[in-house]
Amino acid sequence: MVGHNALRRRGMNAAPAIYRHWLYVGSRTDASDGHRAGVLVLDINDPRDPAVVGRIGAPHVAKPSQTSRELRVWPRKRLLMVMNFRCSTLIHSCVDGPDVWNIKFYDLGHGNAADPKLVSTYRPNFKPHEMFLWVDPERPRRALLFTSTPHNSETPDDRTANLVVTDLSRARQGRFPEIVRFSANPRFPNDAHDKRDIALHSMTVRNDGRRTYLAYLGGGFLVLDTSEIAAGRADPRVRLLTAPKNSPDWRNQTVHSAVKVPGRPYVVTTDEIYGDLLDDLALEDHGCPWGKVHIIDIRDEANPKTVGQHSIAQNRRAYCKSAAGEDPANTYFTSYSAHNPTVLPGLAFVTWHSGGLQAFSLADPTDPRRTGVFSPRPLVDVDTEDVALSQGLNKVVMWSFPIIKDGLIYVVDVRNGLYVLRYTGPRHRQVDGIGFYEGNSNLGLAQRLAP
Repeated sequence: MVGHNALRRRGMNAAPAIYRHWLYVGSRTDASDGHRAGVLVLDINDPRDPAVVGRIGAPHVAKPSQTSRELRVWPRKRLLMVMNFRCSTLIHSCVDGPDVWNIKFYDLGHGNAADPKLVSTYRPNFKPHEMFLWVDPERPRRALLFTSTPHNSETPDDRTANLVVTDLSRARQGRFPEIVRFSANPRFPNDAHDKRDIALHSMTVRNDGRRTYLAYLGGGFLVLDTSEIAAGRADPRVRLLTAPKNSPDWRNQTVHSAVKVPGRPYVVTTDEIYGDLLDDLALEDHGCPWGKVHIIDIRDEANPKTVGQHSIAQNRRAYCKSAAGEDPANTYFTSYSAHNPTVLPGLAFVTWHSGGLQAFSLADPTDPRRTGVFSPRPLVDVDTEDVALSQGLNKVVMWSFPIIKDGLIYVVDVRNGLYVLRYTGPRHRQVDGIGFYEGNSNLGLAQRLAP
């Protein structure tokens, strides 16, 4: 650990985003009584001592029933985007309220980085959940936002969507044309929707924009041809390359994230499995052994194959049969699932909920080996515990996509705050030399890596 900030010990922290020496952290909960929600602003000029210097709150964000969950920065346009939507009364401790959503854009230029100014608001036609920022490598003034809008409906594509692609090129002028809407749901058998959660959770886009990798929860992993979007064609069309019946399959599949290994024909996926708290509320079987990482070979995009997997001790059946694995205090309100990956050609960094931050080698995709781990000492107490993730015995909840900046890794723990880390394991020099890289955009180093 190089540096740490407890983020006012508020708990329920969410995604970070970085602009120059400023870092912004959203919240998983709302601004109801007792919560210190909204977006915190930190000065990370000295990574050994990151300091909270401000907050974006009401009236723009931090409202009752609303979470300011996902954040991205488009550096060229000096814009911070903050996704807001209604959060859960059960697992996010939010109060009930209207189901409204938006993505707000803030100016970071002209000395505003420490106190961002609202410039425009995008109100998507469908409720967003996760987003990937893709900046066109050929035309850097053009940026697209790929947004997942999860639902399990069998409604055909033209009446609803699981994926929306929006052109952000004129975001400062409040212009947000939605150029593509897509859903793979009608491609699944009718009975699949009753047995599994068929919904797009998230997606990542190859640097050249010609492929998009879909993490379809119970629907598995799919590859989408987005060549016409990348080319900037008017009225672009997309084409599903992986039929649902050909998606790789494994027990209790709940694909949360799918990130391509740069320059190599592999994708790293994670499964989102919570504790036993959700057993009665979801189609999946939650609890031990939770979700692990799978490595998928995509040389044949119509028939991708699982070639490797990576897990920690708590993801194995032997642990589930142990005293710790059978203790409800350690399984009901706790998750040891792999969550968000940031992937280099030979290394992966994955937030693993109560398993901390895990690093592993991809030198041999069929046999990924752990090369590092960081798990912090939890804070004594926080304002708001995460109902589903930190009310158990283990108070570590590593959650965000790791961001690499100037050779250091910035990662957010839902409960315990922001951590600044230095990777010291094998191939650490690859990480030491990175100026900027993250798992949910194609900014920085991604622009220079092979497609």
